Amino acid sequence: MSAENDLIKLYSGRILALAADMPRTARLQNPTATAKKRAPLCGSTVTVDVTVVDGVITDYGQDVKACALGQAAAAVVGANSVGLTVEQVQAARDALYAMLKSDGPVPPAPFSDLEVLQPAKDYKNRHASIMLAFDATLDALQTQQASA
Repeated sequence: MSAENDLIKLYSGRILALAADMPRTARLQNPTATAKKRAPLCGSTVTVDVTVVDGVITDYGQDVKACALGQAAAAVVGANSVGLTVEQVQAARDALYAMLKSDGPVPPAPFSDLEVLQPAKDYKNRHASIMLAFDATLDALQTQQASA
């Protein structure tokens, strides 16, 4: 019963609120680049469209088919990626990965709301879904850089 209670606590009200109020859920009409990532273990997918001008994300759209944890992460990524460079997105992704895998600190602003996912570090089977939005965003940015 303890494991079940822990899992229920993992899906906190804040996580569910983020998942329910995900921004930028419309796909872009003419993105600079698009990428889709899938978490093999659970089947979650995230497709990200970006428009990039002079190395900065100027528009962002996403289609998220994931658990509440993946949706919460995508909500934070979608809400904060416009105005950032690939280096800033990469640094935030690396910080989230370190928080989950090696008890690192919460990612800095503008991604500090990812703090809500700290309890998920004990659920390794959920990590891939949580990382999808960042991984898809970085894939799209790298595709855009390669074609520029």
